[in-house]
Amino acid sequence: MSVVVRRLVAFLAALVLAVEAAGVVVVNVVLGTVVKNQDMSLAGTDPGAMSKGTWALGGVSGVFLLLCAAFLVLAGARDRAPGRVARIVLICCAVVHGVLGALTVGLVGWAAFAWMMVTLGLIVLVLVAYGPEPAAGPEKAGPAAAGPTAAGPEPEPGPA
Repeated sequence: MSVVVRRLVAFLAALVLAVEAAGVVVVNVVLGTVVKNQDMSLAGTDPGAMSKGTWALGGVSGVFLLLCAAFLVLAGARDRAPGRVARIVLICCAVVHGVLGALTVGLVGWAAFAWMMVTLGLIVLVLVAYGPEPAAGPEKAGPAAAGPTAAGPEPEPGPA
């Protein structure tokens, strides 16, 4: 994959994750506000605690998605593979998108599923595009890396 395409995919994935982070925060703030204003409770749980928990979840999710976007921007700007920690965080983000994508089909609809799968695909494409370089084969390597040849010395015969 060319350098331009790798960088473009990394920046596009970062942009998608940043937009998604903003959307997740807004949705959680709205849900938390509705719970607080309606004085709703679930099995006697304090509505204030539920609304604060919803706001906290929105904030943590938004920060996580922005962190993933920052890792993707760094990978694209440097044109290098993400480090070990960044790769683990991006893999976790991809897994979360896969699971949430499966859940959104029934709960939200096919458009949300398509958004989650596009995001998942972009993250996985960045991880694969910046994966380890393939090892050089014998035709690309020098004679020392080619290994033993048929023209080498004969092995000494052992006792018969």
